[in-house]
Amino acid sequence: MAAMRQIAPGGGGCQLPGGDAHCRNMPSATSSAAAAAPITGAAGRPAAGDPVISLNQVTKRFGSYVAVQDANFAIERGEFFSLLGPSGCGKTTTLRMIAGFEQPTTGEILLEGKDVSRVPPYRRNVNTVFQHYALFPHMTVTDNVAFGPRSQRLAGDETARRVRALLEVVRLTSFADRKPAQLSGGQQQRVALARALANYPSALLLDEPLGALDLKLRQAMQIELKRIQREVGITFIYVTHDQEEALTMSDRIAVMNEGRVEQIGTPQEIYHSPTSVFVANFIGVANLIPAIVQDTAGSKATVVVAGTHCIPVPTGTSPVRPGAPATVMVRPERLRLSEGGAARTSGVPCTVEHAVFQGPVVRCTLRAADGTQIVAHVGPEHPLPPLTPGLGLQVDWDYEAARLLPPTDGASAPDEDPDLRHTVERASMPRP
Repeated sequence: MAAMRQIAPGGGGCQLPGGDAHCRNMPSATSSAAAAAPITGAAGRPAAGDPVISLNQVTKRFGSYVAVQDANFAIERGEFFSLLGPSGCGKTTTLRMIAGFEQPTTGEILLEGKDVSRVPPYRRNVNTVFQHYALFPHMTVTDNVAFGPRSQRLAGDETARRVRALLEVVRLTSFADRKPAQLSGGQQQRVALARALANYPSALLLDEPLGALDLKLRQAMQIELKRIQREVGITFIYVTHDQEEALTMSDRIAVMNEGRVEQIGTPQEIYHSPTSVFVANFIGVANLIPAIVQDTAGSKATVVVAGTHCIPVPTGTSPVRPGAPATVMVRPERLRLSEGGAARTSGVPCTVEHAVFQGPVVRCTLRAADGTQIVAHVGPEHPLPPLTPGLGLQVDWDYEAARLLPPTDGASAPDEDPDLRHTVERASMPRP
């Protein structure tokens, strides 16, 4: 990879490979504070405590409909931050408020520490990339990327320097003289990114920009987007309903549901330690096993699952009390299957209902004696006898693999939503 190029939001320099001179400062539409260079920590991670964008108790209403309610979070400089959720959850409305296309009903939005809640889009130092890239078909790649700096009436040598640097970042130097119609979908998207970055925004807003690409290209572009973001050092705010995109690219993810932010955390935190049934349900694949709390002791609880089996589980952030219903979340890949033997502390005797070969894993559906259904993903490293229907097995997991969540409250990801894939393995309630 070529030497790191740092493109400073709001007018800082773009250090070209080989020690070339820094780009000259560009006047910012927001403040001189935007001229500070991106700050990153170890391994390219954003430094904490340096927010570029802050939402303070932001609510957006359309008549009586509340699209976003009490959004309250900050996005750090140099961070890849994703807004993830199903259609209608408020993620695009949140992005549009940051961009200036919508104004919050209450609350304030800070950009580089200044309230821009009522500032029009053209006066905010942010740029947006949409799903449809809106490239100028009659212009070459170079002219498309140069459009912003030329609109700002920058000097010709400064514009050329920025264009060269950005085309190298997006790896399109050899395509500089082509028209958009002569490019692939992924190449067009990278041109749109370069054009949006050419004015050195404080943040780049991306509204499902990979949605128009086929699966293979979309997966390749996920890696490309993250590489570009790391090289330029600018904050990316990415809207998607695709959990794979968010997990692959993000430093942090905000999971939204019905206008509210359910949880904010790293991909690892969101996946392994969800704080609600909705988050566990929406992110990845999860067994959500109905349980009754027997007792609690600090961060540990003992619960009853599958009728009579007592197991210890770590408690989450929500308070629990003995006798209350709850949900035990365990990912299918964290389950272990074994033959016979005494029940372990986290084990449940089950019977195989059916098994489906899915390439890297076998998806095994099991049922406990009380009717609770559990799904396990079994890899080739776990030798077992043929998983024929009726085979009795012991299902268990490590203590740290489970999470205790509040009971289902109807806020789960709707299976009928056309934007969602069927990625949830909800443990069924016992049969009557």
